[in-house]
Amino acid sequence: MLPFRMLMQFPKTPVVLIAEGWLVYPYDFRLTEKEKTSICYLSFPDSYSGGLGDTQFSFRLRQSGGQRTTHFGDDGEYNREAPLTLQRETAHYFGYVYFRQVKDSSMKRGYFQKSLVLVSRLPYVNLFQSLLQLIAPEYFDKLEPCLEAVCNEIDQWPGPAPGQTLNLPVMGVVIQVRIPSRVDKPGSSPVKQFNQENLLPAPLVLPTVHELDLFRCFQPLLIHIQMLWELMLLGEPVVVMAPSPTVSSEIVLALTSCLAPLKYCCDYRPYFTIHDSEFREYTTRTQAPPNIVVGVTNPFFIKTLQHWPHILRVGELKMSGDLPKQVKVKKLAKLKTLDTKPGIYTSYKTFLHKDKTLIKRLLKGIQRKRPSEVQSALLRRHLLELTQSFIIPLEHYIASLMPLQRAITPWKNPPQIRPFRQEDFMKTLEHAGPQLTCVLKGDWLGLYRRFFKSPNFDGWYRQRHKEMTQKLEALHLEAICEANIVAWMKDKSEVEIVDLVLKLREKLVRARCHHLPVKEETLQRVGLYIETIIGSLPEDLQTVLHHP
Repeated sequence: MLPFRMLMQFPKTPVVLIAEGWLVYPYDFRLTEKEKTSICYLSFPDSYSGGLGDTQFSFRLRQSGGQRTTHFGDDGEYNREAPLTLQRETAHYFGYVYFRQVKDSSMKRGYFQKSLVLVSRLPYVNLFQSLLQLIAPEYFDKLEPCLEAVCNEIDQWPGPAPGQTLNLPVMGVVIQVRIPSRVDKPGSSPVKQFNQENLLPAPLVLPTVHELDLFRCFQPLLIHIQMLWELMLLGEPVVVMAPSPTVSSEIVLALTSCLAPLKYCCDYRPYFTIHDSEFREYTTRTQAPPNIVVGVTNPFFIKTLQHWPHILRVGELKMSGDLPKQVKVKKLAKLKTLDTKPGIYTSYKTFLHKDKTLIKRLLKGIQRKRPSEVQSALLRRHLLELTQSFIIPLEHYIASLMPLQRAITPWKNPPQIRPFRQEDFMKTLEHAGPQLTCVLKGDWLGLYRRFFKSPNFDGWYRQRHKEMTQKLEALHLEAICEANIVAWMKDKSEVEIVDLVLKLREKLVRARCHHLPVKEETLQRVGLYIETIIGSLPEDLQTVLHHP
């Protein structure tokens, strides 16, 4: 087993360091044997690579063995405030790898090969890869003492708080980064104004915790960005065949970020090997491929995944002064040999037409030597506007299913949210469809019909329905607070009054446990109402209700 080290999650800051096959911190964190084996294989290139030097890549691992005690404090509070796309995972780990390979005649293999791995439940690829760039070179030179010092420093970091800028000291450097919040305007630039008082030396300011250089990742695929966005929207099974784990993981993460702020609700594996425990599940031909984007490097997958409907074969990502050579869309039947040329092997026909204006703008940017981050911003803005044009009609329709506020009365259960009827929604598109905000032409109706069958629609609908249900409960509590409770009690029996007490208590507990969007003042008033009602009852009942 090749040597690897892993950084594991700390009590406040959700990361874990693993090295030489053992956990450095925290000592009480436990991985199953299955997880340890998977992490070991995922920490190294799956196929022969003659390249020397340092490389970085990412993976995503399914948790095995059921739920475990969290080391992260209040997961719920973070997830409520964070964007949906950056919520903490409950069933998967993210792995961030720093791999070094150099010639060394003293080693049995003729090479020094070692990985330092950071594991977290957060998709903070930019932050954690930047952290590894600081830690790994020192670790390869100084080994254990370096990691022990790093662990002690990271143990003092604050937890990730959405909307706040964090100063994270490590190895003589202060990493400064802002954690995105759900209330941030989609597509807005990270806050530029950081508080740098008393920070010497000057901090290493990261512009984002998670965003990749989209232009670099998609450079050979720019003319097909429309097709790739549709494949992600519809949750189609996609294989990314790349020459290295770095390329495969970057493209997979770029693809799954295309839908922001809509959450990509399917599975995805930035880097996947033949040793993975799900290998048989994904390569079987007895059932349709799962809804997943998977990145691979081993040529063996060309044979085992031939039956998948969409295969993206790419080469190394190299930035140049000209428009990179664009891959072509090819028939799946041509994907047969190990030397298969780069291309998108699919029979998929897009619902929408290409945005030629976007390609022209990016091409002009290349000619003018526009910085890659500016090109990425253009690309990200285009994808954001495309997603928003698609999702806004859905948001308008689902908002119309909410009962009117005047229908919510204090002494009856709140009315139900009306069901989502696809055909009713389709009728709204003629006058309030995406054509109002998007210039792209095509079969928008057909795209919506396919979207309704995807896990992304199911995930979006469940989330919105949950939010609307909580809003209804909050409005009902407010209606109760505004009612005349004494007048209601005048002609009610003791049984009815006790029943009201129990129901109000249940609502109060639920409001606090589920963090309903209710002001604290409202909750306190409900508590006072409960005391008022109990005080009107005979002493024997008061005793019972005060001591449940």
